[in-house]
Amino acid sequence: QVQLVESGGGLVQPGGSLRVSCAASGIIFSTYAMGWYRQTPGKQRELVARITRGGTTDYADSVKGRFTISRDNAKRTVYLQMNSLKPEDTAVYYCNARNDYTKDAYWGQGTQVTVSS
Repeated sequence: QVQLVESGGGLVQPGGSLRVSCAASGIIFSTYAMGWYRQTPGKQRELVARITRGGTTDYADSVKGRFTISRDNAKRTVYLQMNSLKPEDTAVYYCNARNDYTKDAYWGQGTQVTVSS
């Protein structure tokens, strides 16, 4: 079955950095666009960053210049490098895999990122 397993979340001080990872299995990873979303209590899940099969990236305005998404197809893993973290970045971060042709989409279980002093 399809599994997306996030890791790397945790507690970090404002201004710090953190990298979260998402390892995929059960899909042909290279054929999927990968994305990171985040959600806080009472709010809708929002797109943070996305990377296409070909490596084109897109970011939410709130994280541009601070976050970087990347993928390693050989490891079937997508990363989100988060720098200059702010308290408002605190959220559960979810990995998403989407095949733009078949419309198949999958979610990970989420990893908590907390930015606090």
